[in-house]
Amino acid sequence: MKFLWAFLVGGALCVIGQILIDKTRLTPARILVGYVVSGVALGAFGVYDKLIGFAGSGARVPLAGFGNLLAVGTKQAVEEQGLLGVLSGPLTAGAAGIMAAMLAALIVSFFTKPKPK
Repeated sequence: MKFLWAFLVGGALCVIGQILIDKTRLTPARILVGYVVSGVALGAFGVYDKLIGFAGSGARVPLAGFGNLLAVGTKQAVEEQGLLGVLSGPLTAGAAGIMAAMLAALIVSFFTKPKPK
């Protein structure tokens, strides 16, 4: 049942993004930023943690989950370090995911050739 809820919630987040791309004049970059900002806002108010508890990876993997990760990392760092945590918290919390994405992009770049537009 856990896998079904993860699939449904993650799929719903993707469907919302696709509808926004198809039916609005928003660029994909603006939609992605909107997802991250909404994840930060929902994470700051503690709402996104409940969604993660319900949907697991279906809520953690999309960009809104990354925004939530930044909010939670900032909260924890501010509690531990004070105001300095506002700067260090999001970087510390998101470092592993950012590094994994950069490493994957580097590996893929070895096997592909860029094409001119």
